[in-house]
Amino acid sequence: MSAVRGAYRASAAAAVTAVIAVASAAVAGCAGAPAESPTAEKPRMTLTATLDSPTDITLRWNGRDPGAAGRTVEFATEPGGPYTILQFLPPGRATFTHPDLMPKTPFYYRLRPFYGPTSAAVNVTLPAGDFSEQDQRNDHEWAEPRPLSGDSGPSHSVRTTAAAPTGLKATVMHANGIRLTWQDHARGEEGYLIELRPDGDPGFRVAAVAGPGIESIGLITLPDEKKSTVRVRAYYYGEQSNVVHRTTGPEA
Repeated sequence: MSAVRGAYRASAAAAVTAVIAVASAAVAGCAGAPAESPTAEKPRMTLTATLDSPTDITLRWNGRDPGAAGRTVEFATEPGGPYTILQFLPPGRATFTHPDLMPKTPFYYRLRPFYGPTSAAVNVTLPAGDFSEQDQRNDHEWAEPRPLSGDSGPSHSVRTTAAAPTGLKATVMHANGIRLTWQDHARGEEGYLIELRPDGDPGFRVAAVAGPGIESIGLITLPDEKKSTVRVRAYYYGEQSNVVHRTTGPEA
């Protein structure tokens, strides 16, 4: 949910954050028992955590949800949160490693599936060139996420296909910047996921996250995204997994 190269970039290891910590495995007694899920119902996903080294924790899970578009991996250092998104993962993934963690620190993890209808996809080809010093000096005001229509007219539950964003347009702002605009039709959405598939890649990945009601956002692209396909998803969360807990060991 990771993050910039643009202020709104949802990066590889975490969109909104990049807090990374450490853990140890050799230390018997460092590992805590998995905590109970805060949800009353039995979770559809079962999550486990292993200390693979004093500074690395690996998560594994089972359970199928064919309707999910993917899952978020989230962590906290207190049992009650707040939880931070580490990464948006495709539905086929069943493991994730959180590396280089802070020593002697408790870490709590959970998964949440996400769902929701997508816009039609658009193809984008950017001019050659890197993210220049001139580009970095620009204020990129155009990239600020914002609503456009201010229309409070008919909307549809985000759980229906009628809530899919429409009219997606991608405007090239410079050699590494795209402005995306669309029409919002969703009600009850958690927000919008900007999903991007670089040319030649098999699937989409989440490149940025926007809040509910947003209809415009800028995206600073990565070097392998000069030619890509982009779409926007109105999304909502499903039932979270159980919460697991491990405490990292001393620094090696």
